[in-house]
Amino acid sequence: MSKTVANLLLLTAGAIWGMGFVAQRTAMDDIGPLLFTALRLGLAGLVVLPFAINELKRRGLPAKGAERNRAAKLFFMVGTVFCIGLIFQQIGIIGTSITNTGFLTALYAVIVPVIMVLVLRKRQPWIVWPAALLAVTGIYFLSGGDLTTLNRGDVLVIICALFWAVHVILTAYAGIATGLPITMACCQFFITSFWGTVGYFALMAVGMPEPDPTYNALMGALPEIIYAGAFSCGLGFTLQAIAQRHTSEAAAAILISTESLFAAAFGALFLAERLSFWGYAGCAMIFGAVLIAELMPADRSQPAT
Repeated sequence: MSKTVANLLLLTAGAIWGMGFVAQRTAMDDIGPLLFTALRLGLAGLVVLPFAINELKRRGLPAKGAERNRAAKLFFMVGTVFCIGLIFQQIGIIGTSITNTGFLTALYAVIVPVIMVLVLRKRQPWIVWPAALLAVTGIYFLSGGDLTTLNRGDVLVIICALFWAVHVILTAYAGIATGLPITMACCQFFITSFWGTVGYFALMAVGMPEPDPTYNALMGALPEIIYAGAFSCGLGFTLQAIAQRHTSEAAAAILISTESLFAAAFGALFLAERLSFWGYAGCAMIFGAVLIAELMPADRSQPAT
């Protein structure tokens, strides 16, 4: 797969996730965040499972012993980090706006290269810094520049962005190390569904249950569960897992940060929201960052000095 195709797949994932913000918010009118997470990620795992089985048939399981144990540990790490980030986002979106959620989540576009340089000691192309800054500035203008205070929901989404950045890096590493990106995506969905279910029943056990999942509530949330599970998670994160093997971590972070741009577009289409002049200026900045990401070299091998 060429770098251009990989970047287009990541851009497609950003569009799918942009629509997913709307589904995530409206589902909370009917069911709680942990149950929603468990149901949609379980569905995502089932959707991707046939493709994962096909991948395993074509490439085979890792050799027994250390290699297979290493793959299992990597998949578990990716899935657990993914779960933590997703739950923080899902709870946070209840207490803040979709626009704020999109902007704050996209902070991983900046956090990724910072982690790569400061923690992993891997030098990044210098252009990543203005590109990341341009992307985040564009998302800021897209939000209207009104983030004057941070409430509880905002703080939770910022924590989500940190885990999202770690997930971007782990996804790239595990996908390359195992050569099983679809299997990895499938595993992370089932792991997240498992942890979401555990969390749901744990809250019940300590007397802090989510709203009762009545039949009418589940039917009311069913469209959101299907979209968020089959498309936003099942398709979107599988595209990410496949594409990240063929482009750089920093480029991937910038490209998929366009989910905020698409979230604003879908908000205008389905919720009659309209952009200001600065919102359209933010769109132009984000697309500029996407173009820079397309031209960014994909060398992963240079250590930081």
